[in-house]
Amino acid sequence: MMEPATVEELEQSIRDAQDRFNEGMGSDGDASPYPLLSELRAQSAVHPGWPEMGMIGNTGDGPKTFTAYSFDAVKAVFTDNVTFSTRCYEDIVRPLQGPTILEMQEPEHAVYRKLHEFAFARSSMKRWDAELVGPLVDETIAKFKADKRADLVDAVFMPIPVRVIAALLGLPDSDILQFHRLAIDLLGFRADMDRALAASAEMKEYFVGILAERRREPQDDMVSILAAAEVNGVKMSDEQIYGFMRNLLPAGAETTSRSTASLALALLTHPDQLAAVRADRSLLPQAIEEGIRWETPLLNFMREVTRDTELGGVQIPKGSTMMLSLGSANHDETRWDQPEKFDIFRDRKPHIGFAHGAHVCLGMHLARLESTKIFNALLDELPNLRLDPDAAPPYISGTMFRSPPRLDVIWD
Repeated sequence: MMEPATVEELEQSIRDAQDRFNEGMGSDGDASPYPLLSELRAQSAVHPGWPEMGMIGNTGDGPKTFTAYSFDAVKAVFTDNVTFSTRCYEDIVRPLQGPTILEMQEPEHAVYRKLHEFAFARSSMKRWDAELVGPLVDETIAKFKADKRADLVDAVFMPIPVRVIAALLGLPDSDILQFHRLAIDLLGFRADMDRALAASAEMKEYFVGILAERRREPQDDMVSILAAAEVNGVKMSDEQIYGFMRNLLPAGAETTSRSTASLALALLTHPDQLAAVRADRSLLPQAIEEGIRWETPLLNFMREVTRDTELGGVQIPKGSTMMLSLGSANHDETRWDQPEKFDIFRDRKPHIGFAHGAHVCLGMHLARLESTKIFNALLDELPNLRLDPDAAPPYISGTMFRSPPRLDVIWD
């Protein structure tokens, strides 16, 4: 498939790819978008243009752009997937990943979402918990437990989610590091489209063989499940399965890597809340949700406006692009008191970090399972886990994807 390389060379190539990706996604030190987002929300729930990205208002005669910043406005867009269509992703995603459910419209979308749901069945989740995620987390932590110090981003939060996805797709261990690099290159199309397209082609070439093999000899993995899935006589085509595979590896791994890393930073910089979770693990689910609300891993989504409409008192013409600021919505002062504050004990209200409505994240239960396993293991296996006082203070960066670039810790 690819030229042989040592594990060390592959791991370094992943770090290099991640650096390129972060740079292309506006990762600029510890600058936070939230003060500006707060100002924009205070002015209006919906703005013309995409102000936090420097696009103020709309000029010219072409399609207009608008951005939703309040929780209610963002939720309203996600709820109405007819007026606010995902068709816009066809031009962006299809060249990179092939046909995916992301760009589908109703009624086709509803049928294919049911087909995709076979791959995320609740019955499978219990088995993944015991047979896949748990052992993988334990094995990963065991490798560095005796070192008494680590960068948790590099040692835990980056490798585990991609290994989970690769295992669910039935990829052999020997290919995982190579695919991790390809996944980052694919997702980093804003930084380097040529590199992303090359990664996509390399992935598809490999997946053609995987799918053909599963059709001949089905196994206990997502590819075999999707190859056999059928709803009302409809089955997924080979191209759609390749699209699913190319979408799942970067999307499912990248967001979970970032959300777990940000939650770890939040807990380690709030020792009282970390102590509370360590003492009472029943607090972990609400800590996970608060982490995603406080630092949403993917800040923006987009939609295409299919008819003239009004949102937040703003008239929006047909053909416009509607940007959705999930980061802003999850910091809406009308929904949460002191939204900039990380507080696992705040009144629990659903966030919108996994989107909402017909296109709500298919993998959110898997993400929560991974987070739960990772944090229970960290607290069990690394006694008195704390920030490394000799390392530079950690910070969160990014304007599209956000998370800490590294998280240096020590333990007893």
